[in-house]
Amino acid sequence: MNESSDLLSPSDLLNIESLFSPEELAMRDKVRSFVDSTIRPNIATWYEQAVFPVGIIKEMAGLGLLGMHLKGYGCPGRSAVEYGIAAMELEAGDSGLRTFVSVQGSLAMSAIYKHGSEEQKNQWLPKMAAGDVVGCFGLTEPTAGSDPGSMKTFARRDGDGWVINGSKRWIGLASIAQIAIIWAMTEDGVRGFIVPTDTPGFKATPIEPKLSMRASIQCDIELSEVRLPVTALLPNAKGLRGPFECLNEARYGIIWGAMGAARDSYETAVSYSQERLQFDKPLAGYQLTQEKLVNMALEINKGMLLALQIGRLKEAGQLKPHHISVGKLNNCREAIQICRDARAMLGGNGITLDYSPLRHANNLESVRTYEGTDEVHTLILGNHITGIPAFR
Repeated sequence: MNESSDLLSPSDLLNIESLFSPEELAMRDKVRSFVDSTIRPNIATWYEQAVFPVGIIKEMAGLGLLGMHLKGYGCPGRSAVEYGIAAMELEAGDSGLRTFVSVQGSLAMSAIYKHGSEEQKNQWLPKMAAGDVVGCFGLTEPTAGSDPGSMKTFARRDGDGWVINGSKRWIGLASIAQIAIIWAMTEDGVRGFIVPTDTPGFKATPIEPKLSMRASIQCDIELSEVRLPVTALLPNAKGLRGPFECLNEARYGIIWGAMGAARDSYETAVSYSQERLQFDKPLAGYQLTQEKLVNMALEINKGMLLALQIGRLKEAGQLKPHHISVGKLNNCREAIQICRDARAMLGGNGITLDYSPLRHANNLESVRTYEGTDEVHTLILGNHITGIPAFR
């Protein structure tokens, strides 16, 4: 492993950079440059105006960020750690823009990649990797969030096709997507379908106004007698294992991404505290300020090492579901506290969009909730530790 020639980040107390390969550091630098040039100058306006910048989709595709961990079918085929690093750098810009990459690649594309036929893979994955087709992933419902097994959306056989009725909620990208991966109950259990969004009976409506994830899109979906050919069915997805395998891909990215938001907030607080004078000396010169900064940095270093270990396990084919829950629970929980503490250090200035911590904290309220709440991941880990499921 090589050490970066760049100066270490003020959050890197342990020279964690030395644990990354040259290829991984090159990916970091490439995505960080994109964030610095394209996202940072515009994100306050996008967030305030609740705009998702669709114009950056093709630029993200050109950087190899869409389905980047998938191999073949026009996908970049990068490593798990490279994907994690990209997620971290994107979320240092904004959680909503990292979420786009996650929904497109880790959810919609992964569903086709893991569960689709060869025909479905060849039809959709190259276009999605190129950013020519946007996908969404319809699992959550108005009354079925943490318990997707209770979903009401139902697909019935009708002649040589399928007809779907139901509703979904909090579905990222649905109003701009060309295809939706819809999970529905059938007589044989939960199945997945590729639904072109221009199919009659499909309607996606953005959820507004929001206090979080304002630079991204989440929608309600209504499916009313949506008629599909038999070829719309994902043949290899049977039962809840189908969507859960995709959710774990997205959760993996969150483990890294949350640390990006935390790092950006911390570095903002460090810079601010060194420049802001109170009682004739910088805030950084006070013991209470230094204690806060130290505690933030410690948690960022722990979270980074956790993300990297989980990434290496993934690359080695040794990743297990409870590993994902360790990372998602810990890193979201710590990141949101770091962002809140950073905001407090900025005083009144911290509630403006001139500074990132409160925007990150608000976004992380969503990140902490989706892909499994704290409570759900706690119960997954409790089940792993004790062998006793306590979900009900």
